[in-house]
Amino acid sequence: MKLLFPIALALLAPMPALAQAAPAAAVKSGFEADRADILGMAGTFKVRFDMQESTAWRADYTPIPAKISGGDEVVRVIEDTGRTIRLQHLLVVDMGDGKKMVIKHWRQDWQYEPARVLVYADRDAWTWAEVPAAERKGVWSQTVYQVDDSPRYGGWGKWSEVGGIRRWESNRSWRPLARRDAVRGPVYDRYLGVNRHALSPAGWIHWQDNLKMDGTDTPVVQEYVLNSYTRFSGFDVKAADDYWAATKGYWAAIRAEWDRIAAAKGGIRITEEADHGTVIAGRVLEIADEIQQGKTSEADGIKAAKALMDQATRAAN
Repeated sequence: MKLLFPIALALLAPMPALAQAAPAAAVKSGFEADRADILGMAGTFKVRFDMQESTAWRADYTPIPAKISGGDEVVRVIEDTGRTIRLQHLLVVDMGDGKKMVIKHWRQDWQYEPARVLVYADRDAWTWAEVPAAERKGVWSQTVYQVDDSPRYGGWGKWSEVGGIRRWESNRSWRPLARRDAVRGPVYDRYLGVNRHALSPAGWIHWQDNLKMDGTDTPVVQEYVLNSYTRFSGFDVKAADDYWAATKGYWAAIRAEWDRIAAAKGGIRITEEADHGTVIAGRVLEIADEIQQGKTSEADGIKAAKALMDQATRAAN
């Protein structure tokens, strides 16, 4: 014991400040952990879209049957400046006979501690919403864009750990109808939803709690959506990457033009159609295909698309 006692005292003595081990929580800051989760959504996936109306909030409304669909999707990081991360989704559809079709899908932009976010305000209109200064610390906004890079919805929230699982949860935000609903001409015309994202051992999940509302802000029915992204590369990933390599300059110019319009016009107001999203979405996508196929130059395509965007949009206020 005489030999052990000095050793025990030495172990109990305080460690010099510079020699103390950093707490486990400090090894990776909250900001770094958040970024890792956002970047973890990039990759190649088999996607399952599971949408189900559950509780009717009106006695005269009957929930529609659940809808399940899926596909193969590539998600690429197209910009990462540290506090801003942009993820582009690309669907790859097997058309048979060895033919593949790439569909530029949705985009999600993440921004750390934003001062304002572009949000859905009403039919055909998106406006800027200020994030209260007292609530910005540690907050990430997520803005979701449609196939032509026009806005769809935006919100903000924090990444946190719940029951041992890290997840991001948005504030409650308004959203326009998705195509699956818009084409049916339902009695509701917008969603009031909460958006959540979390990595999983297999990939990641995106789940939503949507309250479907009519034009008088009366609740009609509750909907639960669970989109599961399972890591998978057994499809033609190269088709998606080839499409993006040929069109990324064009789409960068389109993103920049939407940003310019939103800043200049106090937001974005543009007419939407049930089948296509914005009235110009079909043509904006066609121009990208023409650039990839060599039918038009990137410069001419950008010029034509910008003209369409400027003509189709008007002041948001």
